[in-house]
Amino acid sequence: MLLHLLRHAHAVAETEDPNRPLSTRGLGELARLARFLKPTACFNPAQVWHSPLVRSAQTADMIVEHLGLDVVMVETPGLLPEDDVEIMAERLAEFPPNFELALVGHEPHLSALASLLVRGKASPVLFELKKGALLTLEPTRGEHKKTGRPRWRVRWQVAPELLVPLVAPVPVATNFKTP
Repeated sequence: MLLHLLRHAHAVAETEDPNRPLSTRGLGELARLARFLKPTACFNPAQVWHSPLVRSAQTADMIVEHLGLDVVMVETPGLLPEDDVEIMAERLAEFPPNFELALVGHEPHLSALASLLVRGKASPVLFELKKGALLTLEPTRGEHKKTGRPRWRVRWQVAPELLVPLVAPVPVATNFKTP
């Protein structure tokens, strides 16, 4: 199984709009992420679950749209910032080994879930998912001694600040010298 944990992109302030939709900055973050992911084909979930909050639903919609994916989108309880990660971990155990799932949610929930899957404990957290960041996990051999749940490991992680802005050209070196 592949599990993609995507934190919602940057949203407007609550004072600007109580529903907190994605900001222009957030939309740009998602476009950069999609541009990075598209040629790799390393993000191809069968389902994308997102929290009921607007910024999470928009993040899910935008990444799916930018990548041209044909997936099942599901508004899912249990993905809010303070929801119990144990419940989500139990739900993940129901999927077959070849399933690919994306969860679009919030902090501190996503980092706590990743820590629970990797370490067997939700805190202290091992990961910090910034807005628009994506962390992909996969099960590995063995189980956590205390919980009996499968161990997971990080397959890869990317954050928006690591990606080249869309407006800037990518420099190409053409004058390599051979030693």
